[in-house]
Amino acid sequence: MPESFTAERFVQRLTALQSDEEREKLKRYFKFCEGDEFLGVKMGHLFELAKKFISMDLVDVEKLMESPVHEIRAGALSIMDKQGRSNKISPSHREELFNLYIRRHDRVNNWDLVDLAAPHVVGRYLIDRPRDILYRLAESGSLWERRTAIVSTYYFIKQNQVDDTFAIAEKLVHDPEDLIHKAVGGWIREAGKRDLAKLTSFLDCFAATMPRVMLRYAIEHLDKPVRDAYLGLKKG
Repeated sequence: MPESFTAERFVQRLTALQSDEEREKLKRYFKFCEGDEFLGVKMGHLFELAKKFISMDLVDVEKLMESPVHEIRAGALSIMDKQGRSNKISPSHREELFNLYIRRHDRVNNWDLVDLAAPHVVGRYLIDRPRDILYRLAESGSLWERRTAIVSTYYFIKQNQVDDTFAIAEKLVHDPEDLIHKAVGGWIREAGKRDLAKLTSFLDCFAATMPRVMLRYAIEHLDKPVRDAYLGLKKG
């Protein structure tokens, strides 16, 4: 009898992979996740299970997103990511994926959940559309919405479109949150692999004032003398 790809069945299968030892590891790793519960499932196992449930209806995906259990929400975002990566889904389904992510961003409330789905659910949907929503998210009071704004541009980078990455990075360059510093630094580093001139122009403007961790991420792949020169611009 074929398996039922429902939210309830996914949770049953995920629970069977539970480990007390893994739960303690995850609780330490995600120590800043207030209110999250942890089942104790290795992410590799979770992603393999999500692959088997790729055909899950979005009504059931949203049920998973409602869960207080971190791995169940991660499963939902992993299923969305896998659907978003597919070239076989219809344009209407791609739009539904995007709308679900944006509408339930209250449940996409950790860095790993954003990073799982934003590129292929948000970025891929917007590749041939206006991107105003990313600029609105970049000005949000929510850390996770601001992270979505920059992380979504990874899909653009892969298509050799880097302007939005640098424009959104400029909006976030003095953000107070460490998780934004790392995302911005990492994403402009990747954009710089496609257009080094734009990266160096950005660094020339902001290296002296941007957070040090952001700068270190951004210059990671530059030649050492260039890295040293930019680091030397930092005060203190």
